[in-house]
Amino acid sequence: MGEFGLIAALARWLPPGPAELVGIGDDAAVLAAPDGRVVATTDFLLEGQHFRRDWSGAADVGGKAAARSLADIAAMGAVPTALLVALAAPPDLPVSWARELAAGLAAECARAGASVAGGDTARAAAVLLAVTGLGDLAGRAPVLRSGAAPGDLVAVAGRLGHAAAGLALLSAGLKDGPMVAAHLRPQPPYDAGPEAAGLGATAMIDVSDGLLADLGHVAGASRVLIDVDSARLRPGDRLLAAARAVAGARHDDARTSGDAPAPPAGEDPGQAMAWVLAGGEDHALAATFPPGTRLPSRWAVIGQVRSGQGVVVDGRPWAHPPGWDHFAQAGPASG
Repeated sequence: MGEFGLIAALARWLPPGPAELVGIGDDAAVLAAPDGRVVATTDFLLEGQHFRRDWSGAADVGGKAAARSLADIAAMGAVPTALLVALAAPPDLPVSWARELAAGLAAECARAGASVAGGDTARAAAVLLAVTGLGDLAGRAPVLRSGAAPGDLVAVAGRLGHAAAGLALLSAGLKDGPMVAAHLRPQPPYDAGPEAAGLGATAMIDVSDGLLADLGHVAGASRVLIDVDSARLRPGDRLLAAARAVAGARHDDARTSGDAPAPPAGEDPGQAMAWVLAGGEDHALAATFPPGTRLPSRWAVIGQVRSGQGVVVDGRPWAHPPGWDHFAQAGPASG
């Protein structure tokens, strides 16, 4: 197809959105900005680091690439409007794969009310997507990480731990089920971001690296202590079942390889809770709200802001890694 044939095809495959005045095909896109301010963010999706083509379909890759940036826009209290997507890929990438990638991007944008307005293409040894997300505040003040104050409630909208459980299942050779789907194609609650802003949220963040790690960013920026109540985050049946399945697969692998067998599989609430607290990649939204704020049911209160510094669980420091750090850990961040 060639570079310019691919660009022409992408223009056909990616429908324009309501904010686009000039879309794919010119040197740059032109977007309406009714608020007069533009919220902007950027993110990478790297083959071998954030996805594997033997685990993820092209539509999954497109959906995840869109979700990562669109969730950041929502976490500022803004409405997502558009994405700019730079795609680098091997020259023998099947056209069908590129078409499915575009379909995944378009479908996730549609969930958020946005569109792909433009981008770039290049040749590379592996697939890489660099996605810039744009959004509109609709007259609201942006919700920053730095506004939490002692006495505020800490609440979360969206799932926690499901994507990490899905990655663990895939790594154990178990490729089916809702947790795997949650890892391959997260579905952030985009409209919860502007909703939180309207409710007076004092700080907000997208949970991408792990709940404790990301709350740590809020605590650091706001110069407060965040105390998470683990009883409000008890893993559900699906997470507990995933922990049992992973433990069982590891036990079977140990027996097959002749290594000392791991303990028999059973309930593993510790593993499931670790996924909830430090798993990341669900792209839930975590926010702080003034005391007494009446929250819609999708916002679950999970803790409180106190005087001090850092993040604790049930009043005590968390003894394990709080989430992912690209420059402190080796190995792939995800599937």
